[in-house]
Amino acid sequence: MGSTERPKKRAHLCKKAILHFSLCFIMGFFTGFAPTATKSSTSTSTITLSNTTKILPNFTRNLAAEPPPPARKRDREELVKKMVAPRRQIIIVTPTRSGDRNREVWLRRLGNTIRLVRQPLLWIVVEAKREGSNVAEIMRKTGIMYRHLVFKENFTDSEAEMNHQRNVALKHIEHHRLSGIVHFAGLSNFYDLRFFDELREIEVFGTWPMALVTANKKKVVIEGPICDSSQVIGWHLKKMANQTQSKPQIHISSFAFNSSILWDPERWGRTSSVQDTSQKSVNFVKQVVLEDEAKLTGIPSGDCSKIMLWSLRTSTKTAPDNQHLPPVQDVTQTPSQQGT
Repeated sequence: MGSTERPKKRAHLCKKAILHFSLCFIMGFFTGFAPTATKSSTSTSTITLSNTTKILPNFTRNLAAEPPPPARKRDREELVKKMVAPRRQIIIVTPTRSGDRNREVWLRRLGNTIRLVRQPLLWIVVEAKREGSNVAEIMRKTGIMYRHLVFKENFTDSEAEMNHQRNVALKHIEHHRLSGIVHFAGLSNFYDLRFFDELREIEVFGTWPMALVTANKKKVVIEGPICDSSQVIGWHLKKMANQTQSKPQIHISSFAFNSSILWDPERWGRTSSVQDTSQKSVNFVKQVVLEDEAKLTGIPSGDCSKIMLWSLRTSTKTAPDNQHLPPVQDVTQTPSQQGT
């Protein structure tokens, strides 16, 4: 029994050896083709790497030999600074004339302009309290951050009403300590959008020339400062009754100021002991703006003669805003003499 099992084991071992030999032979046969492909692939990669090695040092050397021009570097730094630094908020104050039948049309037009201005921006619109007003609805649809203020007082003088509305807005800004650059925008104003970027550059007070366009007379009058770069050195004056004004009349939309002068006057060198109720009115701003030309900065910076704001004058019944500030010599009076 044991003698018959031994031949079977030997035969089994022989079969395994033959199978193993056959597999090794087949693998060796096909492996013989592999060195050619591997060699080609290796040589190709070597050539590619060697060419890259030759090009990269020259490229690096050229970059080192040609540093960026100082002007280009400076422009890049200024651009980065503008991108990182937060933009100053603009506070636009717009009074509305009660007798203006086209008020809502003007308001929509101005709103469509303001909505194109970069944020942050706050739009304050003031009107007399009345039923059926669509002002708040118009402002809401613009998507602009806004505040709608109303008052109950009645006025027979339209200019007194407009002045009161500005007082209401300034009191609101002071009470809530709203920070930003305040600009009085009449409903009839037309803007170059770059104007609002210039407003953000104002530190204390800013002024600019504006064109007053009279529709009926087809006449354009330039009012505002004359500048050397951004320094105010004179004013555009107009002739009245064969006489030339010696002092300017600044349009209410022709200047802007830092709102902190209302609620933090000591920051700008004005002691709190001299504050009175006039600070809550536009008369206070008139006095501060016009009492010292050295505080005024002309915009656009570098070219103050450029017109970026137009005010359209129509008839007196529908004109949204034609008010001017009083001449400079009047602001030397006391607040009680000026009126509130």
